[in-house]
Amino acid sequence: MEELIRKLKELEQKVELGGGQDKIEKQHSQGKLTARERLALLLDEGSFMEIDKFVKHRATTFGLDKEELPCDGVVTGIGKINGRLVAVFSQDFTVMGGSLGEMHAKKIMKLMDLAMELGIPLIGINDSGGARIQEGVDSLFGYGGIFYRNTLASGVIPQITLIAGPCAGGAVYSPAITDFVVMIDKTAKMFITGPNVIKAVTGEDISQEDLGGAYVHNSKSGNAHFLASNEEEAIQIIKKLLSYIPQNNLEEPDFVPGNYSLSMSEEINNIVPVEPTKSYDVRKVIEMVVDEDSFFEVHKNYARNIVVGFARIAGTSVGIVANQPSVLAGSLDIDSSDKAARFIRFLDCFNIPIVTFVDTPGYLPGVQQEHGGIIRHGAKLLFAYSEATVPKITVILRKAYGGAYIAMGSKHLGADLVAAWPTAEIAVMGPDGAANIIFRKEIETAPNPEEKRKELVQQYREMFANPYVAASRGYIDAVIEPVKTREWIAQALEICRTKVQSLPKKKHDNIPL
Repeated sequence: MEELIRKLKELEQKVELGGGQDKIEKQHSQGKLTARERLALLLDEGSFMEIDKFVKHRATTFGLDKEELPCDGVVTGIGKINGRLVAVFSQDFTVMGGSLGEMHAKKIMKLMDLAMELGIPLIGINDSGGARIQEGVDSLFGYGGIFYRNTLASGVIPQITLIAGPCAGGAVYSPAITDFVVMIDKTAKMFITGPNVIKAVTGEDISQEDLGGAYVHNSKSGNAHFLASNEEEAIQIIKKLLSYIPQNNLEEPDFVPGNYSLSMSEEINNIVPVEPTKSYDVRKVIEMVVDEDSFFEVHKNYARNIVVGFARIAGTSVGIVANQPSVLAGSLDIDSSDKAARFIRFLDCFNIPIVTFVDTPGYLPGVQQEHGGIIRHGAKLLFAYSEATVPKITVILRKAYGGAYIAMGSKHLGADLVAAWPTAEIAVMGPDGAANIIFRKEIETAPNPEEKRKELVQQYREMFANPYVAASRGYIDAVIEPVKTREWIAQALEICRTKVQSLPKKKHDNIPL
């Protein structure tokens, strides 16, 4: 037995060394951790149970029969993060560049199946040169099997991807299907076709960083949700993200007990200017309303005219959606509609209440927006709010005009409780535009058209651009002082805790993609 145990330990040591010490040193020289070092940082100490440690490839072409590839380039298993079980895989770039072959993919697929059976989050750490070309169609089989399982797991278990190195070609589609993508600045790269192919086909000359770097995907494409400066920060982001969400779609997020005060500083009364043309940072409102230091923004650098993120209110995990008046006046456009709709659908999948703060003049006008499909993209936001069955609580801070008012979690799309501040203006359009249309003849025929226009704008504002007309129709449930916002939302969350709503039976919906 001693001899057998000795042999087992030798095999384990050999496998755990991955591609060898020289490859590990090269990985470190590039500022990157190894696959196992990443797992050690991510998981609670001593909690990792590795699966398929001794799996080997079975390819024989192009000299692979003479190659030993420890773990076939990916470490898989089950561990704990802050005491909660998670399924994890970590690609090993020291083993043939972390390339994906048949057995590499089968290990990941087996882990994904297990995560679904156990009802636990799946975390994938990507650091791979892509498909293992030497294995041909078996690599394509592998990617297809992973994408299929990503899709089946969507909305059932949370799926989080960390891009810690290259991720190119077909490999990019698995992260795209998962719920959240974290990328490491200057290290992570993600693109379907690289700079060389692009130059050969289109003549465009671009670097890997400018084409598919972490900042590009966080700010321009929206393919990534979080930007980390290093691997340690990326792993902390994942840990924090998991603290707001449940293990699966049948559970509720963890409640954080505490002695919470619902009172607020009078300072909040002065954050939102009464003048509708003046901007402000809606994050200041959010941070004053939610539990201290609990706001965790998602997609921070993308579509900045809308703010989304997780927070807690009196210990309850919530998702925040808020117009940002300091960017494009808080108007809705193609990207912000996509960003908010995607986040709302995640919240609804995992039983997290939606809290919406509204201050928007409408949808962004422009030929580019219209031709880019603002109608279809804007409809995604309407669709997401309408189909969500979790508690939906909305506070109208200031402007709420036209279709954008409807789209931002209005009563008409099924919001459970809606409040407005006294500064709220709820109307088909702003007073200036409305008065110009309604009173056009009166203005044109007046002795002093500009003076008459101002008078009629003010008349319209007093009649319609306030929260009380909507309140008189029951479209909002309360007009509240800003300083009462935290208390009102906390009460609304408590009231809605037992909400049960079912949608018509169907195979699935057909969201306007």
